[in-house]
Amino acid sequence: MARPVKQEKKMELTQKTCKEFAESLASKEAVPGGGGAAALTGALGVALASMVANFSKGKKKFLDVEERHAEILQRGEELRNRLLELIDEDAKNFLPLSKAYGIKAATDQEKAAKEEVLQAALKVAIDAPIKMVECIHESILIHEELLDISSKLIISDVGVGVMCLKAALYSAQLNVIININSISDDEYTSEIKHKVDAMVENGARTADQVYEKVLQIMNR
Repeated sequence: MARPVKQEKKMELTQKTCKEFAESLASKEAVPGGGGAAALTGALGVALASMVANFSKGKKKFLDVEERHAEILQRGEELRNRLLELIDEDAKNFLPLSKAYGIKAATDQEKAAKEEVLQAALKVAIDAPIKMVECIHESILIHEELLDISSKLIISDVGVGVMCLKAALYSAQLNVIININSISDDEYTSEIKHKVDAMVENGARTADQVYEKVLQIMNR
C-alpha cells in the first residue's frame, strides 16, 4: 500500500492500452495497484451486462421488456463509466497517502504532525474503494435482473460478468480494509465497515445465486 511515488504526474491510466495498463500494473510504480485493478474488473463485468442487454433487446421474445433493457443499458453505461473514472481517482487519491508515509519525523511533535497528515490522507485514499464497492454491488444487481430477460444464446456472459464483479467486489473491499486498519477514528471506521460489509455480503451472495441460475439455464 505504501509503495513510493517517484514524482507527481497527471494520471491517465484509463487512456492506456490493455497491454500498457497490464505492464504498469506489473511494475514497481505506486499506481495502478489493487484498487485500479478492482475498478477495471468491475467495469468489464458491468460491460458484459450491457452486451447481454444489447443482444437481447429487440428480440421477438423480449419485446414486452424493451423498456427494462433500455433502463439496464443506461444504468450499465453510467456504472461502467463511473468505475473507469475511479481507476484514476484511486490513483490520484493515493498520492497524498504515499507522501504522508514518506514524511520524516524524529521528535514527538513531528510524529504527531505526521500522524495528523497520515490520518487525513487515509480518509482520502479510502474514498475511491468505497465508491467502487457501491458501483460493483449495483452492477451485480443488474446481472440478477437480466437472468429472465436474456437470450439463452448469451446467458453464459451473465455468468462471466457476475463472476468478474464478485472478484472486483472482494478486491475493492480489501482496499477499504487496508485503509481502515490504519485509521484511528473508531466511529468513522465502524460506520464505513458496516456499510461496506453489508454490500459485500449481499453482493457476493447474489453473484453466487446468479451464477448457479446461469448454470441451470445452460444445462437444461
